[in-house]
Amino acid sequence: MYHAVTRKPPAPPDDAAEDEAPPDSPRKERVLHTRVPAVLEEELKRFAKNLRVPVSNVVRAILEDALKMADRATGSVEDRLKDVVAVVHNERENLQSKLKKLDPLDDVLAFQPLVLAMPTECTACQSSLRRGESGWLGMTTDPARRVIVCGACLPKPEPEPNNQPKEPS
Repeated sequence: MYHAVTRKPPAPPDDAAEDEAPPDSPRKERVLHTRVPAVLEEELKRFAKNLRVPVSNVVRAILEDALKMADRATGSVEDRLKDVVAVVHNERENLQSKLKKLDPLDDVLAFQPLVLAMPTECTACQSSLRRGESGWLGMTTDPARRVIVCGACLPKPEPEPNNQPKEPS
């Protein structure tokens, strides 16, 4: 089966794109040639015959549907990915702000002086503590958690509150 192909007039001098048609004029259909396996050709012809429509209409409908589905799938996936990225970004910021607020010495009940037998890091400032240096072991509410601090990070005693009674006036 052969199709009559009409040629499009040459492009206007302003080099407007082929796809840009004036809003009043209907789009002109174009002929697209493609190679397909013989089995696919027979299936398309059988399907078109059962529907009593030309093969070109079947191919056009299949292509249009495939493109619509691809657009929907791409848009849906893209939207979901944007949502996930936003959630991950927000959660990351929340976690970072919480981590900044955490004081590594918050749950320490008391400190015990010690002499280090092996090198370690100060839990509070991450400075290196060498073997033989003094350190302070923090006893926490969680016995599995190890807290060792250097002298600079050892909490200083708070000033005693002024507990003197006020004189009557």
